[in-house]
Amino acid sequence: MNGVDAVVRRVRARVDVRGETGNAVVEFLALSLVLLVPLVYLVLVLGRLEAATFATEGAARDAARVYVAAQDAESAAARAVAVTGVALQDQGFTDDPAAALTLTCESVPCLRPGTDVEAEVEVRVPLPFVPGFVRDVVPLEVPVRSSHVAVVDTYRATP
Repeated sequence: MNGVDAVVRRVRARVDVRGETGNAVVEFLALSLVLLVPLVYLVLVLGRLEAATFATEGAARDAARVYVAAQDAESAAARAVAVTGVALQDQGFTDDPAAALTLTCESVPCLRPGTDVEAEVEVRVPLPFVPGFVRDVVPLEVPVRSSHVAVVDTYRATP
């Protein structure tokens, strides 16, 4: 036993444990905050951008399809705006659908058989947790834009 006690005393003499108590917990908390907070913010931003991508792609596709299936240009535009509003609200965006949607026709009249109609939807995604007074000075938003081209049916009756 004396030999073991001597080894234990030598090891304790070399490693002074008394000054290190509690530092590992503090270092872990500080390091986890430094790494975890930016990672969580990045996940939030990427999730919001992905939602904007889904919203704009769906809105552009549906607006173009609804527009080319309508009977006249006035009701086609109104339906395209309505569909755009539903697609944007589905992903939590409150942007004005009439301002977000741009319809471009290949020829006039727009609903002539065989004509291409392009619907483009753009949404600006603000970065989360940025105060309003900072947004007034520096624009902190990411524009997300999608477009879709649909063709008016070749065998439809001309309005």
